[in-house]
Amino acid sequence: MPTSIAIAPSELILGGQKSGKSARAEMLAAHWLQTSEQHQALFIATAQAWDTEMQVRIARHQADRALRLPQMRTVEEPRAIAEVIRQHSKPETLIVLDCITLWLTNCMMPVDHAALSGEELDAVMMDLLTALQSAPGPIVLVSNEIGLGVIPLGVDVRTYVDQLGKFNQVLAAQVARVCWMLAGLSVIVKESV
Repeated sequence: MPTSIAIAPSELILGGQKSGKSARAEMLAAHWLQTSEQHQALFIATAQAWDTEMQVRIARHQADRALRLPQMRTVEEPRAIAEVIRQHSKPETLIVLDCITLWLTNCMMPVDHAALSGEELDAVMMDLLTALQSAPGPIVLVSNEIGLGVIPLGVDVRTYVDQLGKFNQVLAAQVARVCWMLAGLSVIVKESV
């Protein structure tokens, strides 16, 4: 991680599972909070606890985050993240959205209701892009890069991997900074701050 940190108006943090994406997002939020007494930070959590392992994982993340960043508020929202951004984004509030990967899963392969149709998914993605473009405060987006491995066997999973890859490209084109995480190390891929 860099010793000198500049907060970009928007940053997309990409990487594999356990690559350090969330740690970087939290580091940026901690830096933001330290630079002014007026600064606030909000964490939008998209994960849902559908099984015991995920319940334990979420509880661990919540406890760890509370220890590291007790002043950062959390909003749990699996799907309506554009609305949360519109409601909470302010010039003095940094928002961490963790993560796009689970949000897309909640839209395309939900456990509790019907999946969004292609047109509905396009509309939800466009709504999120509009919310990001109009956000007055800094936004840090976390997303997995899952298209580096073997081609998945099922059509639904292949469709999901394709959709996430395409949406990551759209986000990367829109944000001011793109950071690639690898083994806890950050590599800035794009910088237009």
